[in-house]
Amino acid sequence: MPQSRRNFLKTAALTTIGSGLLAGNPLAAFAQNNKKTISLNKKMKLSFKPYDLQLRHVFTIANSSRTTTPVVLTEITYDGITGYGEASLPPYLGETQASVIEFLKKVDLEQFSSPFELDDILTYIDKITENNTAAKASIDIALHDLVGKTMSQPWYKIWGLDKEKTPSTTFTIGIDTDEVVKQKTREAAPLYNILKVKLGRENDKQMIEAIRTVTEKPIAVDANQGWKDKHYALDMINWLKEKGVVMIEQPMPKYNLEDTAWVTERSPLPVFADESFQRLQDVLRLKGAFTGVNIKLMKCTGMREAWKIQTVARAANMKVMIGCMTETSCAISAATQLSPAVDWADLDGNLLISNDCFKGVTVINGKLHLDDKPGIGIEKVG
Repeated sequence: MPQSRRNFLKTAALTTIGSGLLAGNPLAAFAQNNKKTISLNKKMKLSFKPYDLQLRHVFTIANSSRTTTPVVLTEITYDGITGYGEASLPPYLGETQASVIEFLKKVDLEQFSSPFELDDILTYIDKITENNTAAKASIDIALHDLVGKTMSQPWYKIWGLDKEKTPSTTFTIGIDTDEVVKQKTREAAPLYNILKVKLGRENDKQMIEAIRTVTEKPIAVDANQGWKDKHYALDMINWLKEKGVVMIEQPMPKYNLEDTAWVTERSPLPVFADESFQRLQDVLRLKGAFTGVNIKLMKCTGMREAWKIQTVARAANMKVMIGCMTETSCAISAATQLSPAVDWADLDGNLLISNDCFKGVTVINGKLHLDDKPGIGIEKVG
Protein backbone atom coordinates (compact mmCIF):
# COMPACT_ATOMS: atom_id res chain seq x y z
CA MET A 1 0.00 0.00 0.00
CA PRO A 2 2.73 2.59 0.85
CA GLN A 3 4.55 1.79 -2.41
CA SER A 4 1.31 1.96 -4.38
CA ARG A 5 0.46 5.32 -2.83
CA ARG A 6 3.97 6.67 -3.59
CA ASN A 7 3.63 5.57 -7.22
CA PHE A 8 0.26 7.26 -7.47
CA LEU A 9 1.57 10.48 -5.95
CA LYS A 10 4.43 10.48 -8.46
CA THR A 11 2.03 9.87 -11.35
CA ALA A 12 -0.36 12.56 -10.12
CA ALA A 13 2.44 15.07 -9.73
CA LEU A 14 3.72 14.42 -13.24
CA THR A 15 0.20 14.62 -14.63
CA THR A 16 -0.36 17.94 -12.87
CA ILE A 17 2.83 19.30 -14.37
CA GLY A 18 1.75 17.96 -17.75
CA SER A 19 -1.63 19.67 -17.44
CA GLY A 20 0.10 22.97 -16.86
CA LEU A 21 2.23 22.47 -19.95
CA LEU A 22 -0.79 21.55 -22.04
CA ALA A 23 -2.60 24.73 -21.02
CA GLY A 24 0.57 26.81 -21.16
CA ASN A 25 2.05 25.94 -24.55
CA PRO A 26 -0.58 27.67 -26.71
CA LEU A 27 -0.22 30.80 -24.59
CA ALA A 28 3.55 30.80 -24.84
CA ALA A 29 3.42 30.21 -28.58
CA PHE A 30 0.95 33.02 -29.11
CA ALA A 31 2.94 35.41 -26.93
CA GLN A 32 6.15 34.52 -28.78
CA ASN A 33 4.53 35.08 -32.18
CA ASN A 34 3.00 38.38 -31.12
CA LYS A 35 5.89 40.05 -29.32
CA LYS A 36 5.39 43.31 -31.15
CA THR A 37 1.79 43.69 -30.00
CA ILE A 38 2.49 42.71 -26.38
CA SER A 39 4.13 45.90 -25.22
CA LEU A 40 5.64 46.66 -21.86
CA ASN A 41 3.88 50.00 -22.04
CA LYS A 42 0.46 48.36 -21.88
CA LYS A 43 -0.96 47.68 -18.45
CA MET A 44 -3.81 45.58 -17.13
CA LYS A 45 -6.53 47.47 -15.32
CA LEU A 46 -8.81 45.76 -12.79
CA SER A 47 -12.26 47.09 -11.87
CA PHE A 48 -15.08 45.53 -9.84
CA LYS A 49 -18.56 46.15 -8.46
CA PRO A 50 -21.11 44.37 -6.23
CA TYR A 51 -24.26 42.92 -7.77
CA ASP A 52 -27.20 40.98 -6.25
CA LEU A 53 -28.71 38.02 -8.10
CA GLN A 54 -32.48 37.62 -7.82
CA LEU A 55 -33.65 34.01 -7.70
CA ARG A 56 -36.76 32.99 -9.64
CA HIS A 57 -37.93 30.80 -6.72
CA VAL A 58 -37.03 30.50 -3.05
CA PHE A 59 -33.98 28.21 -2.98
CA THR A 60 -34.00 25.72 -0.08
CA ILE A 61 -31.36 23.14 0.78
CA ALA A 62 -30.90 20.92 3.85
CA ASN A 63 -29.95 23.75 6.22
CA SER A 64 -31.00 27.10 4.70
CA SER A 65 -33.25 29.08 2.34
CA ARG A 66 -32.66 32.26 0.33
CA THR A 67 -34.12 34.43 -2.44
CA THR A 68 -30.94 36.31 -3.45
CA THR A 69 -27.23 35.64 -3.88
CA PRO A 70 -24.64 38.44 -3.64
CA VAL A 71 -21.86 38.49 -6.25
CA VAL A 72 -18.99 40.75 -7.22
CA LEU A 73 -18.40 41.30 -10.94
CA THR A 74 -14.85 41.95 -12.17
CA GLU A 75 -13.31 43.31 -15.36
CA ILE A 76 -9.69 43.23 -16.49
CA THR A 77 -8.86 45.46 -19.45
CA TYR A 78 -5.66 45.24 -21.52
CA ASP A 79 -4.92 46.80 -24.90
CA GLY A 80 -8.57 47.69 -25.47
CA ILE A 81 -9.87 44.19 -24.68
CA THR A 82 -11.90 43.39 -21.55
CA GLY A 83 -12.19 40.08 -19.77
CA TYR A 84 -15.07 39.45 -17.37
CA GLY A 85 -15.11 37.54 -14.09
CA GLU A 86 -17.33 36.87 -11.12
CA ALA A 87 -17.26 35.94 -7.44
CA SER A 88 -20.50 34.26 -6.33
CA LEU A 89 -21.07 34.36 -2.59
CA PRO A 90 -23.67 31.98 -1.14
CA PRO A 91 -23.72 32.26 2.69
CA TYR A 92 -22.04 28.92 3.40
CA LEU A 93 -18.94 29.90 1.42
CA GLY A 94 -17.97 32.41 4.11
CA GLU A 95 -17.15 35.31 1.78
CA THR A 96 -19.09 38.55 1.38
CA GLN A 97 -19.14 41.38 -1.10
CA ALA A 98 -17.17 43.45 1.42
CA SER A 99 -14.48 40.77 1.90
CA VAL A 100 -14.13 40.24 -1.86
CA ILE A 101 -13.80 43.96 -2.52
CA GLU A 102 -11.23 44.26 0.27
CA PHE A 103 -9.24 41.43 -1.34
CA LEU A 104 -9.48 42.90 -4.84
CA LYS A 105 -8.19 46.26 -3.62
CA LYS A 106 -4.92 44.49 -2.74
CA VAL A 107 -4.42 43.17 -6.27
CA ASP A 108 -1.72 44.89 -8.35
CA LEU A 109 -1.80 43.65 -11.94
CA GLU A 110 0.35 46.49 -13.26
CA GLN A 111 3.49 44.67 -12.08
CA PHE A 112 2.94 42.14 -14.89
CA SER A 113 3.75 42.93 -18.50
CA SER A 114 0.85 41.03 -20.10
CA PRO A 115 -2.05 38.68 -19.30
CA PHE A 116 -0.06 35.86 -20.90
CA GLU A 117 1.91 35.56 -17.66
CA LEU A 118 -1.10 33.57 -16.54
CA ASP A 119 0.59 31.18 -14.11
CA ASP A 120 2.73 33.88 -12.51
CA ILE A 121 -0.26 36.19 -12.08
CA LEU A 122 -2.52 33.55 -10.56
CA THR A 123 0.23 32.24 -8.28
CA TYR A 124 0.67 35.80 -7.02
CA ILE A 125 -3.12 36.17 -6.55
CA ASP A 126 -3.32 32.94 -4.56
CA LYS A 127 -0.58 34.08 -2.18
CA ILE A 128 -2.09 37.46 -1.30
CA THR A 129 -4.10 35.94 1.57
CA GLU A 130 -5.42 32.57 2.72
CA ASN A 131 -8.84 31.40 1.54
CA ASN A 132 -10.83 34.07 -0.39
CA THR A 133 -11.35 31.47 -3.11
CA ALA A 134 -14.30 33.18 -4.80
CA ALA A 135 -12.44 36.49 -4.88
CA LYS A 136 -9.49 34.71 -6.48
CA ALA A 137 -11.81 32.98 -8.96
CA SER A 138 -13.15 36.36 -10.08
CA ILE A 139 -9.62 37.32 -11.17
CA ASP A 140 -8.90 33.91 -12.69
CA ILE A 141 -12.08 33.92 -14.81
CA ALA A 142 -11.58 37.48 -16.04
CA LEU A 143 -7.96 36.73 -16.89
CA HIS A 144 -8.86 33.59 -18.83
CA ASP A 145 -11.57 35.51 -20.67
CA LEU A 146 -9.07 38.25 -21.54
CA VAL A 147 -6.40 35.83 -22.75
CA GLY A 148 -8.86 33.84 -24.85
CA LYS A 149 -10.23 37.01 -26.43
CA THR A 150 -6.72 38.23 -27.20
CA MET A 151 -6.01 34.90 -28.91
CA SER A 152 -9.48 34.91 -30.58
CA GLN A 153 -10.01 31.39 -29.24
CA PRO A 154 -12.47 29.84 -26.75
CA TRP A 155 -10.87 28.04 -23.82
CA TYR A 156 -12.20 24.61 -24.71
CA LYS A 157 -10.08 24.84 -27.88
CA ILE A 158 -7.03 26.12 -26.00
CA TRP A 159 -7.39 23.10 -23.71
CA GLY A 160 -7.79 20.81 -26.73
CA LEU A 161 -11.34 19.68 -25.92
CA ASP A 162 -14.18 18.65 -28.24
CA LYS A 163 -17.29 20.80 -27.73
CA GLU A 164 -19.48 17.95 -28.99
CA LYS A 165 -18.61 16.06 -25.79
CA THR A 166 -20.31 18.52 -23.43
CA PRO A 167 -22.62 16.60 -21.06
CA SER A 168 -26.24 17.25 -20.21
CA THR A 169 -26.61 19.56 -17.25
CA THR A 170 -28.79 18.73 -14.30
CA PHE A 171 -31.51 21.21 -13.33
CA THR A 172 -31.95 21.73 -9.59
CA ILE A 173 -35.22 21.42 -7.69
CA GLY A 174 -34.94 22.72 -4.13
CA ILE A 175 -36.69 21.36 -1.04
CA ASP A 176 -40.32 22.47 -0.98
CA THR A 177 -43.94 21.41 -0.59
CA ASP A 178 -45.36 18.64 -2.78
CA GLU A 179 -47.30 21.04 -4.98
CA VAL A 180 -44.36 23.40 -5.55
CA VAL A 181 -42.04 20.46 -6.28
CA LYS A 182 -44.54 19.06 -8.79
CA GLN A 183 -44.92 22.44 -10.49
CA LYS A 184 -41.12 22.95 -10.74
CA THR A 185 -40.82 19.44 -12.16
CA ARG A 186 -43.53 20.09 -14.77
CA GLU A 187 -41.59 23.18 -15.87
CA ALA A 188 -38.18 21.50 -15.95
CA ALA A 189 -38.82 17.93 -17.15
CA PRO A 190 -39.52 18.80 -20.82
CA LEU A 191 -36.31 20.88 -21.05
CA TYR A 192 -33.68 18.80 -19.23
CA ASN A 193 -32.46 15.23 -19.49
CA ILE A 194 -31.65 14.86 -15.81
CA LEU A 195 -33.04 16.60 -12.72
CA LYS A 196 -31.18 17.34 -9.50
CA VAL A 197 -32.96 17.20 -6.17
CA LYS A 198 -31.86 18.70 -2.87
CA LEU A 199 -32.50 16.29 0.00
CA GLY A 200 -31.33 15.99 3.61
CA ARG A 201 -34.51 16.67 5.57
CA GLU A 202 -37.30 14.54 6.99
CA ASN A 203 -39.38 14.67 3.79
CA ASP A 204 -36.76 13.17 1.46
CA LYS A 205 -38.87 10.25 0.22
CA GLN A 206 -41.88 12.51 -0.16
CA MET A 207 -39.84 14.80 -2.43
CA ILE A 208 -38.82 11.93 -4.71
CA GLU A 209 -42.36 10.51 -4.80
CA ALA A 210 -43.73 13.93 -5.76
CA ILE A 211 -41.30 14.16 -8.69
CA ARG A 212 -42.12 10.63 -9.79
CA THR A 213 -45.80 11.55 -10.16
CA VAL A 214 -44.69 13.94 -12.93
CA THR A 215 -41.68 12.36 -14.69
CA GLU A 216 -39.54 9.23 -14.87
CA LYS A 217 -36.43 11.12 -15.99
CA PRO A 218 -33.15 10.30 -14.17
CA ILE A 219 -32.48 12.15 -10.92
CA ALA A 220 -29.24 13.21 -9.26
CA VAL A 221 -29.47 13.73 -5.50
CA ASP A 222 -27.56 16.22 -3.35
CA ALA A 223 -28.04 15.49 0.36
CA ASN A 224 -25.95 18.52 1.43
CA GLN A 225 -24.50 16.58 4.43
CA GLY A 226 -28.05 15.95 5.67
CA TRP A 227 -27.73 12.25 6.54
CA LYS A 228 -25.91 11.73 9.84
CA ASP A 229 -26.02 7.94 10.24
CA LYS A 230 -24.17 5.74 7.78
CA HIS A 231 -26.74 2.93 7.89
CA TYR A 232 -29.57 5.36 7.22
CA ALA A 233 -27.56 6.89 4.38
CA LEU A 234 -26.98 3.51 2.73
CA ASP A 235 -30.63 2.52 3.14
CA MET A 236 -31.65 5.79 1.50
CA ILE A 237 -29.25 5.27 -1.40
CA ASN A 238 -30.59 1.77 -2.04
CA TRP A 239 -34.16 3.11 -1.99
CA LEU A 240 -33.23 6.01 -4.26
CA LYS A 241 -31.65 3.68 -6.82
CA GLU A 242 -34.97 1.85 -7.06
CA LYS A 243 -36.59 5.23 -7.79
CA GLY A 244 -34.34 6.00 -10.77
CA VAL A 245 -31.69 8.07 -8.99
CA VAL A 246 -28.32 7.81 -10.75
CA MET A 247 -25.81 9.53 -8.43
CA ILE A 248 -25.45 10.89 -4.88
CA GLU A 249 -23.66 14.02 -3.76
CA GLN A 250 -22.31 14.62 -0.23
CA PRO A 251 -24.53 12.22 1.76
CA MET A 252 -22.68 12.62 5.09
CA PRO A 253 -21.13 15.51 7.08
CA LYS A 254 -18.01 16.76 5.30
CA TYR A 255 -15.46 15.76 7.98
CA ASN A 256 -16.91 12.29 8.53
CA LEU A 257 -14.79 10.59 5.89
CA GLU A 258 -14.65 7.22 7.64
CA ASP A 259 -18.42 6.73 7.55
CA THR A 260 -18.59 8.20 4.04
CA ALA A 261 -16.01 5.66 2.85
CA TRP A 262 -18.12 2.90 4.44
CA VAL A 263 -21.17 4.13 2.53
CA THR A 264 -19.30 4.59 -0.77
CA GLU A 265 -17.84 1.07 -0.61
CA ARG A 266 -21.36 -0.38 -0.34
CA SER A 267 -23.27 2.11 -2.44
CA PRO A 268 -24.87 0.93 -5.71
CA LEU A 269 -24.55 4.53 -6.97
CA PRO A 270 -21.50 6.79 -7.43
CA VAL A 271 -20.92 9.13 -4.47
CA PHE A 272 -19.44 12.59 -5.14
CA ALA A 273 -17.72 14.96 -2.72
CA ASP A 274 -18.99 18.54 -2.57
CA GLU A 275 -18.62 20.19 0.84
CA SER A 276 -15.76 17.76 1.63
CA PHE A 277 -13.89 18.94 -1.43
CA GLN A 278 -12.45 22.33 -2.26
CA ARG A 279 -9.02 22.47 -3.87
CA LEU A 280 -6.40 20.42 -5.68
CA GLN A 281 -4.72 19.15 -2.51
CA ASP A 282 -8.00 17.52 -1.43
CA VAL A 283 -8.12 15.03 -4.31
CA LEU A 284 -5.69 12.51 -2.82
CA ARG A 285 -7.15 12.93 0.67
CA LEU A 286 -10.60 11.93 -0.59
CA LYS A 287 -9.56 8.99 -2.77
CA GLY A 288 -11.37 5.95 -1.38
CA ALA A 289 -13.92 7.99 0.56
CA PHE A 290 -15.76 9.12 -2.58
CA THR A 291 -16.24 7.88 -6.11
CA GLY A 292 -15.55 11.34 -7.49
CA VAL A 293 -15.26 15.05 -6.81
CA ASN A 294 -17.44 18.02 -7.68
CA ILE A 295 -15.30 20.91 -8.94
CA LYS A 296 -16.67 24.41 -8.33
CA LEU A 297 -14.76 27.42 -9.60
CA MET A 298 -15.73 29.49 -6.55
CA LYS A 299 -14.14 26.95 -4.21
CA CYS A 300 -11.00 26.02 -6.18
CA THR A 301 -10.00 29.61 -7.21
CA GLY A 302 -11.03 29.28 -10.85
CA MET A 303 -10.32 27.71 -14.22
CA ARG A 304 -6.59 27.12 -13.89
CA GLU A 305 -6.93 24.93 -10.81
CA ALA A 306 -10.12 23.29 -12.07
CA TRP A 307 -8.16 22.01 -15.06
CA LYS A 308 -5.47 20.59 -12.79
CA ILE A 309 -8.06 18.97 -10.51
CA GLN A 310 -9.75 17.03 -13.30
CA THR A 311 -6.36 15.82 -14.51
CA VAL A 312 -5.25 14.57 -11.09
CA ALA A 313 -8.66 13.05 -10.37
CA ARG A 314 -8.41 11.06 -13.61
CA ALA A 315 -4.96 9.84 -12.58
CA ALA A 316 -6.52 8.73 -9.28
CA ASN A 317 -9.22 6.81 -11.20
CA MET A 318 -11.92 9.06 -9.77
CA LYS A 319 -14.98 10.45 -11.53
CA VAL A 320 -15.24 14.18 -12.16
CA MET A 321 -18.22 16.48 -11.90
CA ILE A 322 -18.32 20.22 -12.45
CA GLY A 323 -20.84 22.25 -10.47
CA CYS A 324 -21.69 25.81 -9.60
CA MET A 325 -23.22 28.24 -7.15
CA THR A 326 -26.06 30.57 -8.11
CA GLU A 327 -24.10 32.51 -10.73
CA THR A 328 -24.50 34.66 -13.83
CA SER A 329 -23.74 33.28 -17.28
CA CYS A 330 -20.20 34.62 -16.77
CA ALA A 331 -19.05 32.01 -14.25
CA ILE A 332 -21.32 29.31 -15.72
CA SER A 333 -19.82 29.80 -19.19
CA ALA A 334 -16.31 29.70 -17.71
CA ALA A 335 -17.04 26.34 -16.06
CA THR A 336 -18.69 25.02 -19.23
CA GLN A 337 -15.41 25.45 -21.13
CA LEU A 338 -14.11 22.54 -19.02
CA SER A 339 -17.27 20.44 -19.28
CA PRO A 340 -16.24 18.24 -22.26
CA ALA A 341 -13.60 16.74 -19.94
CA VAL A 342 -15.96 15.69 -17.11
CA ASP A 343 -18.47 12.92 -16.39
CA TRP A 344 -21.27 14.99 -14.89
CA ALA A 345 -22.28 18.65 -15.05
CA ASP A 346 -24.48 20.68 -12.71
CA LEU A 347 -24.28 24.06 -14.42
CA ASP A 348 -27.72 25.57 -14.03
CA GLY A 349 -26.96 28.48 -11.67
CA ASN A 350 -27.69 31.11 -14.32
CA LEU A 351 -31.04 29.46 -15.11
CA LEU A 352 -32.21 30.01 -11.53
CA ILE A 353 -31.93 33.83 -11.63
CA SER A 354 -34.05 36.56 -13.21
CA ASN A 355 -31.43 39.29 -13.68
CA ASP A 356 -28.53 37.71 -15.57
CA CYS A 357 -26.28 40.49 -16.89
CA PHE A 358 -24.44 38.27 -19.38
CA LYS A 359 -25.34 36.12 -22.34
CA GLY A 360 -23.29 32.97 -22.70
CA VAL A 361 -23.59 29.19 -22.76
CA THR A 362 -26.99 27.80 -23.66
CA VAL A 363 -28.77 24.52 -23.01
CA ILE A 364 -30.18 22.77 -26.08
CA ASN A 365 -32.21 19.59 -25.62
CA GLY A 366 -30.88 19.41 -22.08
CA LYS A 367 -27.24 19.47 -23.20
CA LEU A 368 -24.71 22.25 -22.62
CA HIS A 369 -23.93 24.03 -25.87
CA LEU A 370 -20.60 25.78 -26.51
CA ASP A 371 -20.16 28.09 -29.47
CA ASP A 372 -16.94 29.57 -30.84
CA LYS A 373 -17.02 32.92 -29.06
CA PRO A 374 -13.49 33.63 -27.75
CA GLY A 375 -12.48 33.55 -24.10
CA ILE A 376 -15.18 32.09 -21.89
CA GLY A 377 -17.81 32.75 -24.54
CA ILE A 378 -19.92 35.57 -23.13
CA GLU A 379 -21.39 38.95 -24.01
CA LYS A 380 -22.31 41.63 -21.49
CA VAL A 381 -26.00 42.54 -21.74
CA GLY A 382 -26.65 44.65 -18.65
